[in-house]
Amino acid sequence: MAGIRVALLGPLSVTYDGVAVIPTAAKPRQLLALLLLNDGETVPIASLVSELWDDAPPRSALTTLQTYVLQLRKEFAKIPGMCPQSVARDLLQTRHGGYLINLGGAEFDLHEYRALLDAGNRFQRADDPAGVVAACTRALGLWQGAALADVDQGRFLRAETAQLEQSRLTTLETLFDAQLRLRRHREVLSELAAMVVQHPLHEHIHAQYMLALHRSGHRARALEVFGRLRGELTSELGIEPSPLLRWLHRAILASDSSLSSPEFRLENVVA
Repeated sequence: MAGIRVALLGPLSVTYDGVAVIPTAAKPRQLLALLLLNDGETVPIASLVSELWDDAPPRSALTTLQTYVLQLRKEFAKIPGMCPQSVARDLLQTRHGGYLINLGGAEFDLHEYRALLDAGNRFQRADDPAGVVAACTRALGLWQGAALADVDQGRFLRAETAQLEQSRLTTLETLFDAQLRLRRHREVLSELAAMVVQHPLHEHIHAQYMLALHRSGHRARALEVFGRLRGELTSELGIEPSPLLRWLHRAILASDSSLSSPEFRLENVVA
């Protein structure tokens, strides 16, 4: 619907021409978030009840759920040209066994994010790292903090937001890989340094950081990063670094010239 802007990649926000149309109470916001994440699909009542009350729903759960839906419809009815009846018909619909939100042509950061990821994948298939950087940078720029940072989360929202956060991390990895292909190793050093602190057991990000350090003339630091990660993996998980990391460690020790080649790609290493 024209004029509506929805954001989930950060605090929950629904606005019409910049004016908020969103409940302040916790449970209706939680309900709205789950419906929005499933835009265009019917969410079963059983899933909504489980999200709101886990395994201990009150006897009045179905009646209370209907009340929350009415509250959401009243919020959306504040949009010029809408009323509770038209909202129920067009926007927040009652379906057999559940409810469905249909945003139509509304601006939705999650839809924009996924479209940019699709564009990034097309650039990857076309072997266009500059295109990958542009698409991933725009996609990550849509994030304004942790997904649904200000919404209470039950089992369904926790699972959904965990998937979104994993997608965000994967997109960052894709961005760093493309930047390394473009010889922008110095530009990504500070970001990768922060990432290895945030993800102390994430092997691919450590490999990216080691490569960026080596290419930037910091060979000793790259070897230190490997040693620190190896210590973490053995103490925390009882495992050795992956074959890729062990190969990269040996290549840095040997000052392997292939590491500086514009054609070198971590994902193509056969260790």
